[in-house]
Amino acid sequence: MAKIILTHEVTGLGAPGDVVEVKDGYARNYLIPRSLATPWSTGAEKDVAAIRKARKAREIATLDEAKATRDSLQSKPVTVAAKAGDSGRLFGAVTTAEIAAALVAAGAPAVDKRKIEIAQAIKSVGDYSVQVRLHPEVAAKVTVKVVKA
Repeated sequence: MAKIILTHEVTGLGAPGDVVEVKDGYARNYLIPRSLATPWSTGAEKDVAAIRKARKAREIATLDEAKATRDSLQSKPVTVAAKAGDSGRLFGAVTTAEIAAALVAAGAPAVDKRKIEIAQAIKSVGDYSVQVRLHPEVAAKVTVKVVKA
């Protein structure tokens, strides 16, 4: 088992600044190369306070604000235009960055692309449901409508 410090939120594992133990291969091959975590050491333990302070500054301040934002996001679908062939299949896939930009264009507050979770790759025209984590206790289900550009 490897002891690591999370630098980003990992679903099912923890939030930034948490010290967790995971299997060696998961830490070495997935979390650390993707900059989601750093190896734990006594010197790195000092960084935990800085990571937690930065997280507090970035996240939505109160639970009430998060719930209000969730309600506004869920009330209307978001449209993303992408290049597609005649059959409706996209040239590539819709990314979380494109969804975040579409949310802002629709009048929603700025959402970090790392807070958007896509269940399966969006590779064709149609309606899809994605989850946006606004607060550790609040997540919004947003309908993304992919149209041919």
